[in-house]
Amino acid sequence: MSIDSIGDFLTVIRNGVLAIKREVTVPYSRMKHQIADLLKSEGFIRDVSITEDENKHKQLKLFLKYAEGESVIHEITRISTPGLRRYESAESIKPVIGGLGVSILTTNRGLMTNKKARALNIGGEVICTVW
Repeated sequence: MSIDSIGDFLTVIRNGVLAIKREVTVPYSRMKHQIADLLKSEGFIRDVSITEDENKHKQLKLFLKYAEGESVIHEITRISTPGLRRYESAESIKPVIGGLGVSILTTNRGLMTNKKARALNIGGEVICTVW
């Protein structure tokens, strides 16, 4: 049995968007924090903060972004799963929805968007797509 914490993280965001929540909270990990920072820098969420719950466990709080009552995130999809890893070379990385969205990749230089990976001419594992 494996636990897909990144998949759970994306599901919490997806459910928060569907429920029109202003913020969602997930257990902290460095990978989730880096993904959240990328989502913030690309304009998909308003802000990210680290908090602690009553048991002193770190939590990651994401403040979701809405424009005119509609969520900025239309779809967030897990691509590479623990059971089936998806890798792309620099040449085969495709734009998401004609460049409106982004793919998040983990590379040998850390997490980055598909746009930055193509600019640096490096490939990696495609974690998810967001648009």
